[in-house]
Amino acid sequence: MKEFDFVVVGSGIAGLSFALKAARHGSVAVITKRKGSDSNTAWAQGGIACVTSGEDSFELHVRDTLEAGAGLCDEQVVRTIVTEGPEAIRELQEIGVRFDEREVSGHREPDLGREGGHSKRRVLHVQDVTGREIENALLAELKRASHVQLLENYMAVDLITAAKLGFAAEDRCLGLYALDESSGGVETIRSDRVVLATGGCGKVYLYTTNPTVATGDGVAIAWRAGATIANMEFIQFHPTCLFHSAARSFLISEAVRGEGGILRNTRGEDFMSGYHARGSLASRDVVARAIDAEIKRSGAQCVYLDITHQPAEFVRERFPHIFETLLKLGIDMSQQPIPVVPAAHYQCGGIKTNVNGATSLPGLYATGEVACTGLHGASSWRQSENHVARMGGGRCPERGRVGSHLSQLGRNSPFDVGLRRHCSH
Repeated sequence: MKEFDFVVVGSGIAGLSFALKAARHGSVAVITKRKGSDSNTAWAQGGIACVTSGEDSFELHVRDTLEAGAGLCDEQVVRTIVTEGPEAIRELQEIGVRFDEREVSGHREPDLGREGGHSKRRVLHVQDVTGREIENALLAELKRASHVQLLENYMAVDLITAAKLGFAAEDRCLGLYALDESSGGVETIRSDRVVLATGGCGKVYLYTTNPTVATGDGVAIAWRAGATIANMEFIQFHPTCLFHSAARSFLISEAVRGEGGILRNTRGEDFMSGYHARGSLASRDVVARAIDAEIKRSGAQCVYLDITHQPAEFVRERFPHIFETLLKLGIDMSQQPIPVVPAAHYQCGGIKTNVNGATSLPGLYATGEVACTGLHGASSWRQSENHVARMGGGRCPERGRVGSHLSQLGRNSPFDVGLRRHCSH
């Protein structure tokens, strides 16, 4: 039986952010069912939305978020996440994330992007590979951290709870069982603080922008342990997934529309102007429904995202990853429109938590996409998703008191004695 002060399941921005802060308070295990870099975070292109410009404000960001969430967001949670954003960005910069900048009147400032649903430019990015750069920086910092063990190719199977072990005491999480995919054996991992940061469930859909690891494991094991689950009917579809037989899960970043990309039907018409005042810059749910309606109305297989009116050099420099990927598939996005369709993208619901990540089951926490904090409501922005993942991962050990008051149960508590006896049978 392995024993840790903290166990984190998932190695994306939320799980790694938590692990790095929790390591200041005790031993940490990070469990991931593939390699550490296999996560939704590494696939995120657009960036992180945060108020950094004098032309923007927290109030505008809050208003835009509430509007995108269709009135179902928890406003207090939204305000908390938005106002604490600049500190989260500063922490990422301190570990080596270098967001793109531009020179204005002789000084450098963030090169802010604008995406659907945002009334101002507020998206910090690293070209079009923001998630990958953040993931790499966090993993590098994790390697330098003491008291952290990264368990790759471990699959969380089920949570261990007092109720499952037959204890008459108040039910709580005591650890988990994990499959070591290298040996095929199931290991018992003991901890009074388990944090689920397993991402979403995109792969339950045939067409998704998510990697193969996004199978909803965290929600499933939390539900089996009796934790409250909420809003799972709210699955966001990204409007612009590449329509191509050789790359069915490749996302075309919302930033392409933010930089002037226009959605057109098979007749070349800018159809979004007939659906929303913001046109192609409407929020994702509006754009995805409009594309679906347009495809059904016309019988076409897809619509097209057109940024050919922008200078070719600008397109190549702003979107190098997308540009090169499409070019390998025979599509020059600076010269021809990109065929796109909506695809499952983000799980807005999940394990119900407060803003600090606490679930209804003592000892169990959740953060990132797997958690339902009340931020997203019925829809979300990927830029805010990365933001809340970083914020949630950071808030759990600091404000959630997960780390500052380590359990006094001790290694010879009745729970530990009972669990060791259970494992011996």
